Amino acid sequence: MTKAITYLTLCTFLLTFSFAKESTMKCQAGKCSSGATATTKKIPQKPIKTKKQRATVKQLFNVTTTTVQERITSKKQVNYGYIVADDAAKVDVVPWYSGFVITLYANRLYGKVKKGDALAKVYAPEVYKAKQDYLNSIHYNQKSSMPAMLESAKLKLKLLGVHEKEIRAIETEDYADYYTTIYAPISGWIFEKNIQEGASFDTKKRLFEIVNLTKVWMETKLFQNELENIKNLTTFQVKVKGIHKVYEANKTLLYPMLNSKESTATLRLSIDNTDELLKPGMYAKVYATSNKTKKRLIPRTAAIRKNGTWYAFLATEFQGEYEPIEITVQPLDNIYFEVLSGLRKGDTIVTNALFMMDSDAQLNALY
Repeated sequence: MTKAITYLTLCTFLLTFSFAKESTMKCQAGKCSSGATATTKKIPQKPIKTKKQRATVKQLFNVTTTTVQERITSKKQVNYGYIVADDAAKVDVVPWYSGFVITLYANRLYGKVKKGDALAKVYAPEVYKAKQDYLNSIHYNQKSSMPAMLESAKLKLKLLGVHEKEIRAIETEDYADYYTTIYAPISGWIFEKNIQEGASFDTKKRLFEIVNLTKVWMETKLFQNELENIKNLTTFQVKVKGIHKVYEANKTLLYPMLNSKESTATLRLSIDNTDELLKPGMYAKVYATSNKTKKRLIPRTAAIRKNGTWYAFLATEFQGEYEPIEITVQPLDNIYFEVLSGLRKGDTIVTNALFMMDSDAQLNALY
């Protein structure tokens, strides 16, 4: 009996101790043994506010910077165009009389001729009559001095386009040939031939067009925004695919009108083509440069354009912090901008990830 009572007392004590321990754990977790919320709860502390610093763009990632450089350099630009024949080197062969072609010497288109070469032998009744009149004047002047009449007959032959050597032949040989020869007035290539052997022709009809190619033009296309600086360009080098030689060209004329469809102007360059390698119709590239002057330069990657204004990110006195600064630039070539205002020689600016710098600057209301 005594053992049973002792055992019961021990079980009761253990049960009470277990229940008390469970209640203590619940209270530590925030609830009492009854399930109610604990009255003492830890409240998180708010961060202490600090004084707002000056808003600048702080570099949070690795950036590349450079300094504004000052160099003696020249503006360079590349344009394209076509080789064309020089208008002053084109000559039309037009007879001032009607007639018939007896022999056609220049019988091939694009043949090359030299000045004084015979192009065609023709019969022209008007010219033959003028030759006879001149011969009669010579005979009459030998009997009775009539120099005015003689000079008038000779002048008529010249005005009809009769070559000087045919006129001298009348004087020396005392004979008026039935036929008249048409000679090449210049050396060049026959670009146009409008007559065949045995055919007739009328007054003012163009029989041949001869073009000399020892000097040619290049008509270069310029965009409207390039016209302002064209006066500063002084040296022009022309390159054509398939020809290794580089040709020096001279600026001669800026055409006074633009192509309305392309908004381009035409600049005429004159090129010495004594080797005649350049042909009309060739597509060519011209490299133009201006006189060398001292310029402040920055890479094109160091400038960003916003709402029509250019900006650069200038290093501040605090390491790793940059702020946007308004600048004025103009293209120098495909690598550099020339700085006109906003930056000085030696200023340190950012050259990469400008879009990230721009976003940070907007968030800090720096614009």
